[in-house]
Amino acid sequence: MDFFKYIHAVGTGPKGNRDLSFEESKDMMQQILNQSIPSEQAAAFLLGWRLKPETVEEFRGAIDACDGFIQKTTIANSLELGYPFDGKAKNPYIFPLVAKVLQDSSLNLVLIGDDLTPAKGGITIKDICSKIELSSNAHYFDRKDFFAKLSDLTDLRMKLGLRTGFNTIEKLPRVANSEYAITGVFHKPYVKKYVEIFSDRYKRFALIQGNEGTPELFSKGRLWVCQGEELEEFIVDPEHFGINYTKSWDTISLEDSLNQLNNPSDEYLKLAKLNAAVYLFVTQNATNIDEAWEKLN
Repeated sequence: MDFFKYIHAVGTGPKGNRDLSFEESKDMMQQILNQSIPSEQAAAFLLGWRLKPETVEEFRGAIDACDGFIQKTTIANSLELGYPFDGKAKNPYIFPLVAKVLQDSSLNLVLIGDDLTPAKGGITIKDICSKIELSSNAHYFDRKDFFAKLSDLTDLRMKLGLRTGFNTIEKLPRVANSEYAITGVFHKPYVKKYVEIFSDRYKRFALIQGNEGTPELFSKGRLWVCQGEELEEFIVDPEHFGINYTKSWDTISLEDSLNQLNNPSDEYLKLAKLNAAVYLFVTQNATNIDEAWEKLN
């Protein structure tokens, strides 16, 4: 379809805007990914789409288009970790330590990274994975290799400098055909939207009030687990497990982040163990988080 029709659908204001159908959204995304339209048109649509805003049906159509370009490599018994591609700015990552805690279990962790995208300007998964040796159960996939079409749009996105619909749909590409997935969410109203977009792609899908929008728990927060049509909510409090870790509110450098991973404090190691317990529960390797914690201890 003529791409101008899509721009018109999202760029004429509240009275003239309309939602795209599943098939229209799929076609729109295919044209953007193939760069068969001028970059100015793609940018115009992405900005208008964000302001309209995007619907669940549109996201699902766009994801269906993305699936057609992704080269998948199956990792059995795996949990896909959905991190934002704009990185972490104020706290270190913890996933390398979590993977080490889980190394004696059968659970594999799937991580996806690429060059920085808008809008936080933090340290990325790729920054960490390119500078630290991961344990054998942590599998890093670089988007340049498995989804080059989206990776090639990084420069355009950085020129825009703003969040777009890509920030939502890119976190969970299901590159390893994982049966389980977990991603971070800031606010409870987004839980329903993420469940409607992603849950039927997995046997069990989870969301957590993670640190800086990541699937990493650093302080007391909620965990939502969706299986089929059932959605359960849990409270996870590090203090319940005797953990007294203080989050950072200052900007962190890559060097500092790596140092905390290479020389972790006792409290940080306990926090890694708690995150590992959450992942065991999400992947049905334990009936609850307390049981998983006991297994790891």
